[in-house]
Amino acid sequence: MPPVQLAPELADAADVLSDQLRVHLQKLAVLLEPQADSIERRFLGRLRALNLEPKQRTALAAITPGAAARILARGDAPMQFIEQVEYNGRRLAKLNLPPSAILEALQEYDRLLGPLLQGLSAEEQANFQWVREQLHFCVTLTLNNAYYQVREVETKAFYELFRIELESRNLEELLRRFLESLVNVCRADAGRLYMLSEDGSAWLLKANATQPTGEVLVTPRKVSALRRGSAARPKPLFAHAHAEPKDEVSVPNRPGLAARLAKPRYMNGRVTTPDALLDEQWQKQFVSCWSIPLAADGRTAGVMQFGFEKPYEWLPREQELLAAAAERCLMAAEKARLMEDLAQREEQVRRLAEHMLHVEEMERRRISRELHDEAGQSLLCIRLQIEMIERGLPESEREWRGKLGEARDLTERTILEMRRLIAALSPAVLEQLGLGAALRQLVNRFQRLTTTCEVKLHISKMGRLPQQTEVIAYRLVQECFNNIGKHAGATKVNVSLSSTEGQLKLFVEDNGIGFDVDAAFQKRESFGMSGMRERVALLGGQFQVESRMEGSKKGTKISIELPIAK
Repeated sequence: MPPVQLAPELADAADVLSDQLRVHLQKLAVLLEPQADSIERRFLGRLRALNLEPKQRTALAAITPGAAARILARGDAPMQFIEQVEYNGRRLAKLNLPPSAILEALQEYDRLLGPLLQGLSAEEQANFQWVREQLHFCVTLTLNNAYYQVREVETKAFYELFRIELESRNLEELLRRFLESLVNVCRADAGRLYMLSEDGSAWLLKANATQPTGEVLVTPRKVSALRRGSAARPKPLFAHAHAEPKDEVSVPNRPGLAARLAKPRYMNGRVTTPDALLDEQWQKQFVSCWSIPLAADGRTAGVMQFGFEKPYEWLPREQELLAAAAERCLMAAEKARLMEDLAQREEQVRRLAEHMLHVEEMERRRISRELHDEAGQSLLCIRLQIEMIERGLPESEREWRGKLGEARDLTERTILEMRRLIAALSPAVLEQLGLGAALRQLVNRFQRLTTTCEVKLHISKMGRLPQQTEVIAYRLVQECFNNIGKHAGATKVNVSLSSTEGQLKLFVEDNGIGFDVDAAFQKRESFGMSGMRERVALLGGQFQVESRMEGSKKGTKISIELPIAK
């Protein structure tokens, strides 16, 4: 058996019970014991006149000097009374009785006790007055500790629910962990969480939890039982609940069942008809059952039910805690469901974006192929025909030969421009040799077009990447070069490409004139930067632009991180 440790507050109360106080307390017990029943009846009558509930009256009667006298008359130690006060103090806290009402009730008992002490000598009255004051101090100290315990449990419970709400990755995990936490707080032996189906035809089991066996938390009110060698083992207060394997269970929503589950209910499973128990086995398995609705806007969306193997009273404070927890659970479940729906929609958008990019590349290839096979071949034939006509004309037709030569040159330039467009639409080197070779070709082409700009390309050692990733990276660099060539007026451009930990990192930096980043993204007629950002975002990457228009470090830097597609 584990060693018993008292709470610090109870230890302090025990220290107050000095040997001298115990002697006088024993004498007070002898004096009170014959009159204890009579005083208690009158005390309960006054509590009834104060409109206190029966459970509150019973708990208050257990913390009076008369209750202490009974314990001492049985030969038990004074510490037994302190433990009894601590236990009933927690009950009073759960019964929502304010501490001021407890003090008022104890004063009523003192007024009833006063006439009994008037016939004693002055010395005995002084001794007993001192005993009453010391006993009152011990009771107050213990009650403060008991109320603190109850409030601390409630605070920890709500903090745990808040933490679960933040940490849960999906709706299923959220409901399971919520139920496990509440099973712990209620010290129930089992718990079930059901949600009403969308069509309202059935209650679907979403979470299922039970308390583990073998874990014991020794509470102060069990100290004496343990000292006496009692085999009773207290139920764990904050033992870690574990979830049983969740079965696919649904319970038909019988007529009137939803109405019965719409209100909190306490059920004695082995005596009364368990008309609101969704698990039929609970009637035989548990003595007490609690049912808490998950409701919002007058509509019951689910229910939590808790089973206890021993009779376990349902006190008001526990009802309020579970009602608030159920409300929070439902709100968190709705939020989690919305987040899951949003994640599914985002995944659909992402897949659609990938498909659109694939369609775009396929269309580029089709257009480049048709330009090469149709328009390109036709232009070559036209050039050859012009050259043949030019050669066939006599020297006397120099004017016409000159015009044909100009047409031939224009045709040749058109063919070269078409080849450039074909390469830009679908670079064959990208498919054949990979991203590195395609970027080198892109850099060479850009430098031929802008002879005043120096480009430095740095590519870290990497193997072939997935085709989709290579195509996206190539298009992004291509768009950067287009923007630099048209707007930046740069003389130096640095391009860096690397791959680490499943991420492709791309940096493009120039020393151009710079621009206002916010204004550029707000322009409705401009799609270059916005298109790059949206494309990167849809693929789950990160896009960042830094630009300065003044100073020695003016220019633009674009940083892109793309997840490497599997």
